[in-house]
Amino acid sequence: MALHVLGINHHCASLEIREKLAFAPESQADALADLAAQPGVAEVVLVSTCNRTEVYCRADDAAAARSWLVRAGMRAGIDVDGLLYVHSERDAVRHAFRVAAGLDSMVLGEPQILGQVKQSVRAAEAAGTLGSQLGRLFQHTFAVAKQVRSETSLGAHSISMASAALKLAHNLFGDLSRTRMLLIGVGEMVELAATYFVAQQPQAVVVANRTLSRGEEFAERFGAQAMRLADLPARLAEFDVVITGTASSLPILGLGLIERALKVRRRRPMFIVDFAVPRDVEAEVAQLEDVFLYTIDDLGKIVSEGAQTRREAAAEAEVIVGREVEVFRAWQGGRAAVPAIVELRRRADQYREAELGRAKQRLARGDDPVEVLETLAKGLANKFLHHPSQALSRAPDSEREALMRAIETLYPQADNGETQE
Repeated sequence: MALHVLGINHHCASLEIREKLAFAPESQADALADLAAQPGVAEVVLVSTCNRTEVYCRADDAAAARSWLVRAGMRAGIDVDGLLYVHSERDAVRHAFRVAAGLDSMVLGEPQILGQVKQSVRAAEAAGTLGSQLGRLFQHTFAVAKQVRSETSLGAHSISMASAALKLAHNLFGDLSRTRMLLIGVGEMVELAATYFVAQQPQAVVVANRTLSRGEEFAERFGAQAMRLADLPARLAEFDVVITGTASSLPILGLGLIERALKVRRRRPMFIVDFAVPRDVEAEVAQLEDVFLYTIDDLGKIVSEGAQTRREAAAEAEVIVGREVEVFRAWQGGRAAVPAIVELRRRADQYREAELGRAKQRLARGDDPVEVLETLAKGLANKFLHHPSQALSRAPDSEREALMRAIETLYPQADNGETQE
C-alpha cells in the first residue's frame, strides 16, 4: 500500500466549490468511517478548512478515495472530478510537509493551518482511522513545521490581514476578553478573522447576516449567536469590535449610523475592520474621533511590510522540506523491507530445524560429533546456496549481472578472511 493525498484547495477551486465540499467537525467521524470502509483503504485522515478539503490515506491506490470525494461533491450539487489533485508517495509526503508549514497557504506562512491539521489528526485517531504509517507521517509533518518556524523567519511577521487586524485590536484594547464582537457577513475573510479573534475569548460574539439561517450555521461553528442584518441599527452600539466583509454593492455602515452608536456608547472607542470590496463602511467614518477603522488596503500595507522577508524565508523552508522528505522516505524504505526480512528469517529457521534434527539423530546413534558438525555445516550451506545458485545459472545475461551485484551486497567479503556476524 502507498500514501496518497487527494483534494481541492484555493489554488484550483473557488470558495463556492470549497464550502460545499467542506466537512464540519461534527460530521468528520462518519466521513472518516465511510472512507476507511472503501475497498483497499487502510488508513485515513481528513483535513477540511476554509481553503482546502484533503484526504490523506494509505491505500492500494487513489481510486477509491477519489470516487468517494466525487460522490461527496455530487451529493452537494457540485462536480469536483476535474478539480481534484492527487499526490502519491514522495509527492504526498512533500505536500503534507508544505501544507503544515504554511507554504501552500493562501497567505504564505500563515500559522493557522498547523493547528487545523493537528485537529484533523486527533479526529482520525479518535475515529480509529489513524494507523502507524499516517501516524508517523504526521508526527514528522509537525516536526518539520516546527523546524520551519524555528529555523526561518516565515512566521516572524504579521502574515495575514486577519492577524494584522488582531494585533491592531490588541494595541487598542489590550485584553480582548472584555470586548463584545460583531461579525457582519459569513465570507472567507470574516471567517479567517473570526478564527483569530474568537480564540481571544471575547465576552460575546454575534454574527449578523442577511440570511438568518446561514448566519446561525456560521455562528454555531464559533460558539456565537446570530441576528438579522436588519437588526443592526438597533444593536450596533453594543459592540467594541466590528468585523465586516459582505458582498453588498453599497455601504451598510453609514456615517450617521456610527455616530448614533458612538453617542449611545458615550464615546467608548469602536474598532472596525472592513474587508469588503466595495467597502461596507462609508469612508467618512474614518474621520470620527472614537472610531478606529481599517480597510483592506490599510491592512495590506501592514502585511506587505514582511512580504519580501517571507519570500526569502519560504525558500529556506523549501530546503528544509526537501531534506525531511528524504528522511521520511528512508524510514518508509526500511519499513518496506520488513516483510522480506521476516520471510528470509522464516526460511532460515526451516533450514536450521531440518539440519539440526538430522544432527541430533546422528548424535543419538553415537556418530562422531566432529563429523556430525561438519555435515551440519555443509547441509546448511547447501540449503542456503541452492536457490541462489539455480537463479544465477538459469538467469539470462540481462538479469545475471543484477543478481551478481545483489550477491555482492548481501554477502560482502569478510575483512582478513574472518566470518562476519
